[in-house]
Amino acid sequence: MSALVAVALSLTVHYAYAFQQAEEARELQTERVELALRAYERTGSPALGSRLDSAEVPARLRDAADDGYTATAITGGDGVAAVWAAVPTSDGRILSLRSSYAPRLDDLAALDRVLLAGSAVVVALGAGAGVVMGAGLSARLSRVAAAAGRVAAGDRDTRVSEAVGGTARDEAGDLARAVDAMADALQARIAAEQRVTADIAHELRTPLTGLSTAADLLGDGRPAELVRDRVAALRALVEDVLEVARLDTATQRADLSDIALAEFVRHRAARFGPDVTVRSVSERVVSTDPRRLERILVNLLVNALGHGAPPVTVEIDGARVRIHDLGPGFPETLLREGPGRFRKGPTPPEGGGGHGLGLTIARGQAEVLGARLSFANHPDGGALAVLDLAPGDTREQSRA
Repeated sequence: MSALVAVALSLTVHYAYAFQQAEEARELQTERVELALRAYERTGSPALGSRLDSAEVPARLRDAADDGYTATAITGGDGVAAVWAAVPTSDGRILSLRSSYAPRLDDLAALDRVLLAGSAVVVALGAGAGVVMGAGLSARLSRVAAAAGRVAAGDRDTRVSEAVGGTARDEAGDLARAVDAMADALQARIAAEQRVTADIAHELRTPLTGLSTAADLLGDGRPAELVRDRVAALRALVEDVLEVARLDTATQRADLSDIALAEFVRHRAARFGPDVTVRSVSERVVSTDPRRLERILVNLLVNALGHGAPPVTVEIDGARVRIHDLGPGFPETLLREGPGRFRKGPTPPEGGGGHGLGLTIARGQAEVLGARLSFANHPDGGALAVLDLAPGDTREQSRA
């Protein structure tokens, strides 16, 4: 923009000055040829450098003089700029006067040099100011993007407008305030939905307790077993929904203690019988919450046995636990988007298959522990879940 403005102004000044120079030269040459004409009429001989019937007079200028006009012209023939004037005399001849136009062209060239230098200064200052303003706005927008990313990652305490800083009322500030308003509205809506979910699950506990007690009074028999089985499934679902609601509040804190990870996993996997095989590559003591870690392991093993195929292999390598089954693997939707509530994989042949909350709870508990839980399909077939209890440990990463 600075270059365009400088060029436009320079061209305007150049052509205006050139036009003014030409007009002044023509007027001056007209006055001089008229003085020469009066001297010729008195003395009968040319004066002031004028000439009679010169062959060098431009044709268009001679034609105008033949028609009785006083005419002027600026020429540049043979590389020499000149200003001409011609006037008819009383005896039918043409009196002409020629002067150099070079001094005026030199003045115009000097002006062009000044305009070029001024344009360079204007462009430099304009570009510098643009870079400074653009860099400031770009930095503010970068802070907006970074803060918005933290909000999207679940940091509820981040305010984009505070991260941007400053008091400037610019696009970055407007964007930051809009993102804050959107985040607050979305957070309020999510909190309301979480309260509704938690309240519903909590209110279901009381009738479920009564229903469970009544089911226990039915005695023996297949119908009674079916009722008790469905009541137990409903109770487990309500407890899972309550746990998900608690995890959603992001207020859960881990109760850390040191445990020998390999021994801990062996004891929890033993309850699943011979379908689960545990192998330890390297053993390590980790600081974690045993109750939450057990919840994660149990959910992953239940999912592997329910949706995969035995044998399920559990491998402990330092602070990393890998669980591999021989089933069809995780669905592409889960690998792409992660586990979702009530999103179930393929139903096993024997029926059932859970409610799709197991992996969601496992990932939520892993986040509380500061661990990383990832899902993939093994190159040799089957699903692979990897729980890394020390995701920031470079030793574990290099060993993997």
